[in-house]
Order: sequence, then structure tokens, then C-alpha cells
Amino acid sequence: MQLEPYLFFHGRCEEALNFYKDCLRGEIVGINRFAGSPMESQVDPSFKDKVMHASFVAGDVKFMASDGQPGAGPDGEDDIALSLATNDAGEGERVFAALAAGGKVSMPLEEAFWGGKFGSLTDRFGVQWMVSVHP
Repeated sequence: MQLEPYLFFHGRCEEALNFYKDCLRGEIVGINRFAGSPMESQVDPSFKDKVMHASFVAGDVKFMASDGQPGAGPDGEDDIALSLATNDAGEGERVFAALAAGGKVSMPLEEAFWGGKFGSLTDRFGVQWMVSVHP
């Protein structure tokens, strides 16, 4: 299993990624916007060109990032999540269920439009988790 931080920048993701690119001499290895995705109809038109998901690498430093959802603000409560990824569907389902026990599921672990499965939750300690099962 692989663990990476997932950072939310509340409308400033692309600016933040370029800042870290310069500071850490890294690169943005993937960027997807809300426009053209299944999420496009769920966001305000002013948010369509914002970053739905991005990946960043600088040597051994890796993280994923997003602008998050419109209206959410940087309050320290929803600025970071931990993302677990596995190729083992059974293990992904087990870990998701275990983390969800006593917590709150925000998106059940189910088939994702990009392939595999994805789900998100907040555990009973208030930590946000995203679980991806790669095909």
C-alpha cells in the first residue's frame, strides 16, 4: 500500500503547485480540471477551470492536490487528507471499512470514472482519508 498527502488549496491550487515547483525544483506530473469531468455539472461555472486533481513530484517528495469544492475555505479542518492506494481490491475494501468504523463516509468505495475504485471518509479521530483501488 502507498500513502501520500492530499492537499486542498481552496481555489489557489495551480498557484500553489507552481510555487512548490519553483521552491522544490519539482514538476506537476498530472493535472485534471473540473471542466470535462463528471464533476463539471456539480460545480459553479466559475469553478470549472479549477483543479479537480493534480499530482506533484520533486525527488522523493510526492503529494496530490486539488482546489477542493467551491465555498470551502482554508480553516485547517479540511485542508489535508491522507490518500491510500492499493492494487489489491480485497485489501482496499478491508482498509476502507476499518477506517470508516465509528467515522463518517463521505463517498462510498465504488467504481470510479477513471477506473478502479475510490472512496473517501473521515475516521473517528477526524482524519480525512481517500482510498483508491487501482485496476
